[in-house]
Amino acid sequence: MSLGTPEALRHLRRDAVLKRVIRQVGPFTLKPAQRQPYEALVRAIAHQQVHGRAAEAILGRFIALCPEAEFPAPEAVLALTPEAMRGAGLSANKVLAIRDIAEKAALGVIPNRAAARRLSDEVLIERLVALRGVGRWTVEMLLIFTLGRADILPVDDFGVREGYRVAAGLPEQPKPKALAEIGEAWAPFRTTAAWYLWRAADLAKEGGFKAPAAI
Repeated sequence: MSLGTPEALRHLRRDAVLKRVIRQVGPFTLKPAQRQPYEALVRAIAHQQVHGRAAEAILGRFIALCPEAEFPAPEAVLALTPEAMRGAGLSANKVLAIRDIAEKAALGVIPNRAAARRLSDEVLIERLVALRGVGRWTVEMLLIFTLGRADILPVDDFGVREGYRVAAGLPEQPKPKALAEIGEAWAPFRTTAAWYLWRAADLAKEGGFKAPAAI
C-alpha cells in the first residue's frame, strides 16, 4: 500500500482535524529512503541525543573507517576496534549498540529490505526492539522513513502529538493512548496522517498554520 495516495487522502479528510491539515499543508511529499534496515538503525543510533549536523559529522568519520564500501558492512564494523569507533566520536554506549546491531545483522536477525517485506509491522517491532539502544519509536521511524509502511502512527512522538494539538486547537497535547484511540479511525493510512501532523507542527512553529479557536 502506497503512502499519500488519493484513496488515503479521501479517507483522512473524513476527519475534520486532518481535513484542515491537508488543506493547509498541501501535497504529500514523503519519499522513504532506499536503505537497508541495518544501515537505517546504525544511523538512528548515531543521531540519538545529538544535533543533526554533529551526528552527520560523526557518521562521516565512522563511515570513513571502512572506505572500501559506501556504508560499513556488519562484518566490517565487527572488525573495527571499539577504540577506533570511539575515535570517530561515538559514545561508549553507541559503540556497544552499533556493534550489537552489526552482530544481529550478520546473523540475519535484522532482515534486509526483501525479507522485511514478508514481515508484519508488529513482528518487526518485536524483533528489533530487542536490539541494544533501539526502542519502539526508533523502529517506527524505520518503518516509516525506510520501509514506507502505510499504517504507522508513532503516538510517543512529540511532533505528531504537537501537530494534532495545533490542528485541533487544543490547550495541551493529547496523551499517547488518547491519540492512538483517535487514530484508529485513520487506519489503514496512519503513516500519511502522521506525516501531515508533523508538517502541521512545523508550520505552526513558523507561524504559518491557521488553527481553530482553542477549546
